[in-house]
Amino acid sequence: MINKILKVALLDMYNGEPNQGMRCIIDVVNRFSPVVSFQIFDIRSKCEFPTIEKFDIYISTGGPGNPLIGDGNWDTKYYEFIDSLTKWNNENAIKKHVLFICHSFQMACLHFGLATVTKRNDTSFGVMTIHKTKEGETDSLFEGLSDPFYGIDSRDYQVVQPKLSVFTKKGAKIISLEKIRDHVQYERAIMAVRFTDYFVGTQFHPEADPISFVAHLRNKVAKEKIKNMKGEKKFRDMLEDLMDDDKIYKTNETLIPNFLRTAINDLMKTKKMLSN
Repeated sequence: MINKILKVALLDMYNGEPNQGMRCIIDVVNRFSPVVSFQIFDIRSKCEFPTIEKFDIYISTGGPGNPLIGDGNWDTKYYEFIDSLTKWNNENAIKKHVLFICHSFQMACLHFGLATVTKRNDTSFGVMTIHKTKEGETDSLFEGLSDPFYGIDSRDYQVVQPKLSVFTKKGAKIISLEKIRDHVQYERAIMAVRFTDYFVGTQFHPEADPISFVAHLRNKVAKEKIKNMKGEKKFRDMLEDLMDDDKIYKTNETLIPNFLRTAINDLMKTKKMLSN
């Protein structure tokens, strides 16, 4: 048994803006107490970064704004930090496990040269179906989720036009795609990527719970905007989806816990092996 608690670094990418994402992520991580502890690092507002040697697991959050643009400071250091984690994993037996969410996912796809990030014609917001690829059917991140499964989407940008030769060279895999939209000719956006055995990311928000969405709808302006965007019927259908135990609740209870369990098991197994 490992006496040392595993440490999770939460990389806050919200730039100081009010959000529900951090509350949801903290809630999921706390389910694994006392096996793990966590510390928050304000990446964009304060340019705070963890010391790699001191943390085992990293969750990099969603956030507002254009993933193609930083201020030349925090974004440069963020990419350098990702490179440092990659270098660590290439040189050490005990690996660092990373989950990239939404804004962070888009930045990671750009940084690794896997695809193009473009601005959507309109905002994608609400409950959506997410479809596993063949590779995603056996990925540990999605274990216990149906195909398709459901997630909360909130994005003005999308990851498209995968560079398949780069995917092959790096050993990365597309593990989920957005729904097929028969009435439009747009390319299906990439919704999740397995970058390496230890790095994985999602375009959607696996941490989201119905409480976070309902809290957003308390803002009358936001509520009317969503209604106008979706129409009354789709808006009501979305509210029903929120309350369905097999949809958003299921993803919240499954995906990040899968990531954490996989990371914890790998870290404990490796540390135990090295201590013998």
